[in-house]
Parts: sequence; structure tokens; C-alpha cells
Amino acid sequence: MKIVCSKADLLSGVQTVSKAVPSKTTMSILECILIDATNGQIKLTANDMEIGIETIIEGDIVEKGIIALEAKVFSDIVRKLPDSDITLETDSNYKTTITSDKAKFNIIGKSGEDFSYLPEIEKNDGIVVSQFTLKEVVRQTIFSIADNDNNKLMTGELFEIKENELKVVSLDGHRISIRKIQLKNSYDYKKVVVPGKTLNEVSKILSGDTDKDVNIFFTDKHIVFEFDRTIVVSRLIEGEYFRIEQMLSSDYETKVHINKKELLDCIDRATLLVKEGDKKPIIMDITDDNMELKMNSIVGSMDENIEINKTGKDLMIGFNPKFMIDALRVIDDEDITMYLVNPKAPCFIKNEKESYIYLILPVNFTTVS
Repeated sequence: MKIVCSKADLLSGVQTVSKAVPSKTTMSILECILIDATNGQIKLTANDMEIGIETIIEGDIVEKGIIALEAKVFSDIVRKLPDSDITLETDSNYKTTITSDKAKFNIIGKSGEDFSYLPEIEKNDGIVVSQFTLKEVVRQTIFSIADNDNNKLMTGELFEIKENELKVVSLDGHRISIRKIQLKNSYDYKKVVVPGKTLNEVSKILSGDTDKDVNIFFTDKHIVFEFDRTIVVSRLIEGEYFRIEQMLSSDYETKVHINKKELLDCIDRATLLVKEGDKKPIIMDITDDNMELKMNSIVGSMDENIEINKTGKDLMIGFNPKFMIDALRVIDDEDITMYLVNPKAPCFIKNEKESYIYLILPVNFTTVS
């Protein structure tokens, strides 16, 4: 095999597929990136058997062929080569020569025939969203998935399609994030749980362009994201997702309208008094036109007042400040509305259309004097 391509194109392709190279594996072939120039295009592939990524790059094929190269060594070499065209040439013993300008590397590859190709997925059951929309929806929900495998379903996000609406849900036992987006077309009902790792990696690759689409296809066991010249195939998480409707109450005793940036900045300041691992709540004392925020820790104490528009009862309630900050950071609205019942019931932050809903459970606290 012999191919020639620009450093920029090769590096972009390598960085894209590297996201599917496993950090630990007993199968050495999975630590490789497959370079396939057998069908008139240069295709790079990586696959850790949970997520696989394939991308096509520009370049000239001088001689057809296929080779698997150890991902870390190959990507490090490409990254540090001069900014000029790169020639990659292999012989029958898998010895690979990589040259650029006056730099030349020789590394040993592996047979491409041993590589685990991406599963063949029938692409006839899909939806279309813009790259911008998918990237935003992931950003606005991914923070509330669980980061351990105690409950596999909590490490993924629910994708539920009803006619022309896509609902994305994540939860970790302490909070729930929900985003609903309107699709341009109407589709058959679909409900799957997508691994958070997959969504994180897809989000990093997406350009976020409003004019570019992502085609998303589903099977019983896999989800496929197809965009630009890249395909991402991932296993789905099996199992019945949680019945979140039972947790979403429209009842409230206290409704608070507040400037989002003021609230976020205030809670952010309060966390200066919280040492890592110290679980101190931010306490909100809500009265007629004022919210007093209090923090008390071994480092010190603070309190700050914010003007609000309140209907309903006065209330004092405590929250994990990180959970509040995570939700507020991804809401784009200038003002937000909080719906509360009592100090032990969840707080809902949502807009009128309910295109976003953030549920946060309160925490117990001792009153700060």
C-alpha cells in the first residue's frame, strides 16, 4: 500500500477515530487504527467493540492496500511530523514507512485482515437532526449521567422519539435532565438507551454547524451516527429505562422567577468555601421578593441576597451547589423559573414549553444563623 495525504487531513482523521481505541484491552489488534485503501478511498477505522468510528480522508492512493498500525505510536508520529504532505508505504511484511519532508519513520504494522470491522447496520430506520442541535442536547444533559457502573442504565441517556419530537433524558439518582427538541419530520415511535461515553465522543467530533445534519439510525442493539464523512456505531444499553413520568409533578407551593446569571454567580462564589469532598449545601431562604443564599463551612460563611419574583409560600431549602451549577450553566435563558413544594421535595427548573426540565433533589441542612 502507498498513500499520500496532507498532514492536516491525516491528523484530523486519526484524532477522530482514536476516540474508539480502548485504553485497556487483551486484544492487541484493537489498539490499532486500520488504514484501508482498497476501494478507491482512504478509510480510517478504530473499534473497541462497544463503539466503532470510521472516517474517510482526502488523499492519493498510489498503491492499494490495507494495514493496522498501533494507534498511540502512529498518532504521536503524525502529530509531530512537519506540516507538509505525508507518504505512508507498507511492504508485504507489514513494515510501514512514514515520510514527511526530511523526516522518516519505520514502524511494524499488523495484518488488516485480523481487524474487527464495524458491524453492518441496515440504515432504514433513522432520524435527522442538525449537528448543532445534537451537540447542544448532549451538552445540556450529559452532566447528570452516573459515572459508575452500579446501574448500567444510569450511565446512558434515553433517546425517545414520538412523531416529530425527540426527548433526551439523563439521571444519576440525585437529579434528572430532560431536553425536548422538535424534529423537521415525523417518525415511528422509538425508545433506546445510548451510552454516555458514545455521546461524549460523538459530541467532540461534531462541528456544531447548524447547516450540517446528522443521520441517526437505530437497530435493536446498535445506534449509528452518520455525518460529514464519518460513521460512529455504538452498542445500546439493554434494559427498561426508568419511568420518569412518575417523578415529574406539576404541583408546586412556591414559584420563583430569577435572573439566571445572578443565581449562578452567587452559588459559584459560595463554593469557594467548600473544600473538595466536603458536602456542604447552599441554602436558599425564599421570601416575598428576595432569595437569601447562605453557605456555612469549616472555611467560613457567606450570605448574599438576590431580587426575585415569587408566588406562593416562603420556603427554606438546601441543595448540593454543584448540581445547581451544572444545570444553570447549560440553560441559555436569561431568566429561569423554579418550582418548589417543600424542603424535602424536588425542585424543578423548566421553561413554559418544557423544552428543558431539570429536577434536583434537595439535601438536609442545619439552619445557618
